[in-house]
Amino acid sequence: MKQFDRGKKVSNELGDFTTTTRLLKISALALGIGAVSAFVALGLLKSIALFTNIFFYQRIGVDGVQPAGHHLGPLVIVVPIIGGLIIGLMARYGSERIRGHGIPEAIEAILLNGSRVEPKLAILKPVSSAISIGSGGPFGAEGPIIMTGGAFGSMAAQFFRLSSTERKTLLVAGAAGGMSATFASPVAAAMLGAELLLFEWKPRSLIPVALASATAAVIRRHLLGLGPLFQVPIHPAAVSPNGLLFCALAGLLAGMLSTVLTSLVYWSEDTFHKVPIHWMWWPAIGGLFIGLGGLVFPQALGVGYETIADLIEGDVPGRILIGILAVKAAIWALALGSGTSGGVLAPLLMIGGALGGVESMFFPNEGVGFWPLISMGAILGGTMRVPFTAVIFALELLMTSMLSYLCLSA
Repeated sequence: MKQFDRGKKVSNELGDFTTTTRLLKISALALGIGAVSAFVALGLLKSIALFTNIFFYQRIGVDGVQPAGHHLGPLVIVVPIIGGLIIGLMARYGSERIRGHGIPEAIEAILLNGSRVEPKLAILKPVSSAISIGSGGPFGAEGPIIMTGGAFGSMAAQFFRLSSTERKTLLVAGAAGGMSATFASPVAAAMLGAELLLFEWKPRSLIPVALASATAAVIRRHLLGLGPLFQVPIHPAAVSPNGLLFCALAGLLAGMLSTVLTSLVYWSEDTFHKVPIHWMWWPAIGGLFIGLGGLVFPQALGVGYETIADLIEGDVPGRILIGILAVKAAIWALALGSGTSGGVLAPLLMIGGALGGVESMFFPNEGVGFWPLISMGAILGGTMRVPFTAVIFALELLMTSMLSYLCLSA
């Protein structure tokens, strides 16, 4: 009997008493926020396509097009400058919080503002990001979607007068739902929320975030189609011992490149803060660098999801790989330091894929797209400091692609 009492006492001491019946209410709200995040992702992707058509092709349409196919010639330099001017005006007279790639702003809202986000940010952030990317900005859509989804989660929590901890949970639920709807990677999206935003590993927050992420992924299938954003070729069931050794080398090279990229972004931010003009004009200066880079290497403009897909499929010539590593990386860091609006995940995936493409020329052959996929995960984990998310993201892309192949073959 004493042993039973002692065991019961230890069980009580180890129990998580922060999880109460309120978890049911928060989970129900998270389901709705996950659904909203999927529609936010659809709206932002369509908005980016709209502004890309307007800026580069002078037409109205929401069909997906790439800036690289434009016929503007040297006038392409002007397009990102115009986009930067618009972003600067929106930031100064709308909300300064639209500046940046979204994730730091979400962290700031959690740490400094009690997980409260201004309602107008839910509109200004996606619009500014769509203009920025649509005018050639070398960014991804996922960062703004994360911030916008988080804004809707925070607004819902404020409407129902929830506690700061519950507001944080719903903010992260919206953020995870946004990433899940973009990449069709619900597990990695939930992990990203846990690693970057939650600051805890408790059921009271992990369960709602996971539910929101899964809901967004399910609805994404009907809005954006079945399967992952990038189709990964089927790889051999096992990696050779020699290949494993080179995986360690690939990680080392990715870590070195991550250090260079991070240092370049910090240098860019510090340099812009020394410019003796109002920060409202900085995005236009960043737009000048984007335009010059786009003139030299058109594939550096815009999101570049198609280029990432080509990298994974191993169908990219060497000059494109060098252009991504040199031009795309440079204008991304310079533009990000200028304080414009746009995400970082897609550029990091492209840069990592290019590094893997170069490695494929020298490393052992482990299947088509193997080294680009490995380096994408390594760059993502090294630069954003989310190793678990990076590993799961790469595996989730691979497994989802395999399931898609099986479904199509059946």
